[in-house]
Amino acid sequence: MIITRTIGPLHFEDLDPKRFEDLVRQLAYEFKPWRRLEATGRSGSDDGFDVRGYEITAKEARSSASAEDGDSIEELSEGADDRLWLIQCKRERAIGPKALVEYLGDTALDPDEKLHGLVFAAACDFSKKARDDFARKCREMALEEWHLWGKAELEDRLFRPENDHLLFAYFGVSLTIRRRSQRADLRARLAMKRKANRMLEDHSHAPLLLRSPDAIEYPYTGDLANFKQDPLWMVWPYRGMSHEGLKFCTRRYFAYLSDDGKSWDAAMAVNDAKSSTHEDPWLGDDGFGEKRKAIHDFWNRIPEANQAWLEVIGVVAFEDVLDIDDIGDEYVQTPHVYASFASGKRGPFTSADAEVETTGRGTRRSFYPDTETDGRIEYFPAEFRERDDVSK
Repeated sequence: MIITRTIGPLHFEDLDPKRFEDLVRQLAYEFKPWRRLEATGRSGSDDGFDVRGYEITAKEARSSASAEDGDSIEELSEGADDRLWLIQCKRERAIGPKALVEYLGDTALDPDEKLHGLVFAAACDFSKKARDDFARKCREMALEEWHLWGKAELEDRLFRPENDHLLFAYFGVSLTIRRRSQRADLRARLAMKRKANRMLEDHSHAPLLLRSPDAIEYPYTGDLANFKQDPLWMVWPYRGMSHEGLKFCTRRYFAYLSDDGKSWDAAMAVNDAKSSTHEDPWLGDDGFGEKRKAIHDFWNRIPEANQAWLEVIGVVAFEDVLDIDDIGDEYVQTPHVYASFASGKRGPFTSADAEVETTGRGTRRSFYPDTETDGRIEYFPAEFRERDDVSK
């Protein structure tokens, strides 16, 4: 399953009622060119509405623009042509058509006031019937404009770039910060990819040291058995880069691939990806020398067209690579790759893929088993087939 990161629904209903009013009022600042936007709901006596706004008319807005250009105009008295708006906020989980119309019926105006527009904002979704009844009631009230801001409309406004500061202030989410973080993560990933390509391009198939930054006891392992169960550094042959990250061969077995290209077997008793003690000082005496010779002798008698290797390639994601030391040290003189380690034998690897590939000089054939048992048959002797845990 592909996991997609998304922002969950915003919980307007969890806001304090007064804070919900503040949010709606602040979202309305850019809605119209206001002369004043009054938070009447804060006083507790609001005549049914929480915000009263006075919109500057287009006529006066044009006059003001002309004045800014240096033209001489006759000043209009403040508010003479302003349009009156009322904004009502309801932090309720559900509002039906009937209740919505009743809220509008509670509108109280002074005799000399003419209401131009209305905004009704609520922390819930509205049905089609509720929207239709709302529009019909607003027409009966002889309104010029009306807007119903449900949960979806409020989210749409909050996700606009100009309202990102409100999204962060009320819900702790910032799309701008997230984009900056994504940009920084991408730059870091690409920088590490370029660095790895530059420092490791001449070390393909060479054993490199993978090392956790937490390995403060390096190079001393203490109890070797415990170290092998939960290592904080390991040496594996480097296999270049993929789109995901750096590739390392963590298992390599003598194998057999049948003529049909789908049946295979491998001698998993000896992991040939393990370096020599000269390249990996922590390898210890694995005792695999004689067994490897016996396996090789058996494998050598397989028809050349069916001789193969089974390799398991582990990937260290670019974002998990912390740094690369291309100098090495007296223990491992090839580059050291510092990466985040998981507990156990998995180490720094985020994924792994297996491939069975023939070794013949002619056309090579490959098979990619999905699991360790996918297509596997019994070809090698039993003592060669069983994987030794030490060889993982």
